[in-house]
Amino acid sequence: MTASEPAPTRSGSRWRWLAYVALLAALLATARYFHAPDRLRQALDWIGGLGVWGPVIFAAIYVLSAVLLVPGSVLALGAGAVFGLVRGTVIVSVASTLGATCAFLVGRNLAREAVARKIAAYPKFAAIERAVAAEGWKIVLLTRLSPVFPYTLLNYAFGLTPVKLRHYVLASWIGMLPGTVMYVYGGTLAQVVAGDRTRSAGGWALYAVGLLATVAVTVFVTRLARRALAMKTAK
Repeated sequence: MTASEPAPTRSGSRWRWLAYVALLAALLATARYFHAPDRLRQALDWIGGLGVWGPVIFAAIYVLSAVLLVPGSVLALGAGAVFGLVRGTVIVSVASTLGATCAFLVGRNLAREAVARKIAAYPKFAAIERAVAAEGWKIVLLTRLSPVFPYTLLNYAFGLTPVKLRHYVLASWIGMLPGTVMYVYGGTLAQVVAGDRTRSAGGWALYAVGLLATVAVTVFVTRLARRALAMKTAK
């Protein structure tokens, strides 16, 4: 932060969080009004009933959503509900990496000027771009662990940097794993809550502890990555 930039105040931060809460409430109300949960559940049930083609169709939808700048968090939750923790994590990990790679290639080769205009609205990316030029895949990994930019936009943005494709793919895959596990685990828990009313208190406790541990580890790793990224971009 430079001397010319005003320091964020507690009241400003408080209003920002209130705005996030209000936006989330509005989205939930809209989704409920249009019966979005039912429609999503029907779509997931349909994918789950496709057998060996289910993961393929799901991955294709995930890749398309990444290219179209649609956040994949809901899809990751859905993968946990449909495929379970292990299969869901593998499917989402592969699909999110493929989606990130497709968007990267589009941003680098087909829509470079359009992406550059879009990224211009994010001044912090200039620092990220300089850091990538010096550190390469390390910055890709840190930004994936600490989401400075939305996943969908970051995919395109890295296409403007000199990072090599193979380094980008590997660093993105590794960096997105903690968040992937967290979302997929949340989806498995949601499925258990919706479909299993006879589980014992001990069983519920194990699920809750597992989710809390997953979230805690993800948050811890994210904070470490954010600090490291701040040091890298400040150089």
